[in-house]
Amino acid sequence: MERTHIPSGPTVSPRTAVVWSVLRQELDRHRDRTLTVVDVGGGTGGFAVPLAEAGHQVTVVDASPDALAALTRRAAEAGVAERIRAVQGDGDALGDLIAPASADLVLCHAVLEVVDDPARVVESLAAALRPGGAASVLVAGRAAAVLARAVNGHLDLAAALLTDPQGTAGTRDTLRRRYDAASAVALLVAAGLQVEQTHGVRVLADLLPAAVAEGDPQAVLDLELAAAAHPPYRDLATQLHLFARRPAP
Repeated sequence: MERTHIPSGPTVSPRTAVVWSVLRQELDRHRDRTLTVVDVGGGTGGFAVPLAEAGHQVTVVDASPDALAALTRRAAEAGVAERIRAVQGDGDALGDLIAPASADLVLCHAVLEVVDDPARVVESLAAALRPGGAASVLVAGRAAAVLARAVNGHLDLAAALLTDPQGTAGTRDTLRRRYDAASAVALLVAAGLQVEQTHGVRVLADLLPAAVAEGDPQAVLDLELAAAAHPPYRDLATQLHLFARRPAP
């Protein structure tokens, strides 16, 4: 099967470059295979469509019918409609929507912050993977949220985020929880996954003035990638990306 390239280089946004960099490593391990991919909360297909364009079969699970309709249109426009399946449902129901041991790669991006039971979702995610399969998990970072509120003068919200066990700022917060690297890793390990890599996503991209980011986008991209894996910069990122694997027998 002829395959297209996964996005790389200066055309990739610093907001997604780290995640794509890790995913490319996994796809390169299976260069001659068509992978079965599940994208939980995949929305309009920002990851699903490029993966399908690269020749893989992708199932997108999302609670929003509008997002899935947009995904279907986008897949058709890209000529990959036959490689993408849209399934309506939320992350908490993943175990009922995806057959056990059926996926080579599961994406779970910006989902664990909003579901009722993140531990159950991660257990379902792990169960959906074939032995040796991999999971790409993206979660909101607590430290970045604390700093962002503080520098914008919302000291009460920063204090709440800092001390709340779940990393939220009260009932008006749009997220139900946030993570640091240790708590995110512990969640995946408890489900039987082996965490291989942890990166910060949007370490610098959300901090730079627009003039700087637009003036030399390649330099911004290079710096974002360089800082992503190194504490303490990694731990101050807006999001944390964990790449984990279900152990093979």
